[in-house]
Amino acid sequence: MLTQGISVLTIIILAFIVFDFVLDFILDTINSKTWDLPIPKELDGIYNEEQYEKARQYHKAKEKLSSITTVFSTILIVVFLIFKGFAIVHLQIAAISSSPVLQALLFFGAFSIASDIIGLPFELYGIFVIEEKFGFNKMTWKTYLSDKIKGYLLGAVIGGALLSLFVWFYTVAGDNFWWYAWILFSVFTLFFTMFYTSLIVPIFNKLQPLETGSLREKIEAFAQKVSFPLTNIFVIDGSKRSTKANAYFSGLGSKKTIVLFDTLINEQSEDELVSVLAHEVGHYKMKHIQKGMIIGVLQMGALLFILSLFINKPALTQALGLQTDVPVFHLGLIAFSLLYSPFSMITGIFMNILSRKNEFEADNYAKEHTGTGEHLITALRKLSANNLSNLNPNKWYVFFHYSHPPLLERVRNLMK
Repeated sequence: MLTQGISVLTIIILAFIVFDFVLDFILDTINSKTWDLPIPKELDGIYNEEQYEKARQYHKAKEKLSSITTVFSTILIVVFLIFKGFAIVHLQIAAISSSPVLQALLFFGAFSIASDIIGLPFELYGIFVIEEKFGFNKMTWKTYLSDKIKGYLLGAVIGGALLSLFVWFYTVAGDNFWWYAWILFSVFTLFFTMFYTSLIVPIFNKLQPLETGSLREKIEAFAQKVSFPLTNIFVIDGSKRSTKANAYFSGLGSKKTIVLFDTLINEQSEDELVSVLAHEVGHYKMKHIQKGMIIGVLQMGALLFILSLFINKPALTQALGLQTDVPVFHLGLIAFSLLYSPFSMITGIFMNILSRKNEFEADNYAKEHTGTGEHLITALRKLSANNLSNLNPNKWYVFFHYSHPPLLERVRNLMK
């Protein structure tokens, strides 16, 4: 049965949603005004007048789409809460099955599909209109549909398995379920970190060993110089989806893999590529990945423990519109996630601060072990120009949203 009226807890949830919306609106507004500022002298030459106007228009188009998407999704969830949509969906599912595991799978599955369908027009417009217009999109409809199907299958298999075990732990272990869930998610995080490149990436992209030549020799020579246990150097066909470039390092233990986007190889000189990879090696040498995993696991443990204290409170279920004295796990989980959002924002800010600090340290490592910061500076300048990046982001926008320091701060740090 549905509750009568709106509970205090529901009002608190709605207040959090509105607060988040207003905060993002303010940050987006003040950040958009930074495009009127002059380019800092340290970054002079990245854009000519035509390119800068293109970058301005690109971000204007993206911000407009983001604003429309945010307004639409915020109104939708507010309406769903006020008119008890979550409870109505649950009652329909409860009429089909009484199994908590199956109910949770059907509930989250239904909302995942509905959310994807609702967001589809915005996603398609972003890829095939905005990204296409500004020369970034290289994705065909065939690739897009293939990615969608593969993503659905992976989500159903991996997400379904994790969710099923999560709910089952709750049904058999009661308040102590968080211990088992913590172990499960910790093991999965470790497994995903170790085997992401070898198991998941090939489902979507082609990975080919970097061909023998001067670039490979320089990379291997640098790895040997700094005692980096490099196992593989792969080139990924990132150009099948976008012109944007990237590189990353993966693996734990004795197996280390470096992955270069083919777009990056096409844009950067060999010395610049080595400096970019030296930056990635710096993350490994300073144990940023391991520390990040440990922090993430501890955060997950704390979150699950707090969840265990509240999930059995009927008030959580009632906040989503279901009148009951017996808590419903998946409804309580949704309510808890909405109530936890301010704390999630705070932890996100601290993680971004730590991430920016790590980026500076990795930059310094690259400068120290390549003998110069010049090549990394030119590499970063090229990446920013090719990605039409904002060279003057607002400091508060950076504080809340940036996991990497702005280009200007990185260049000034490398020029010391």
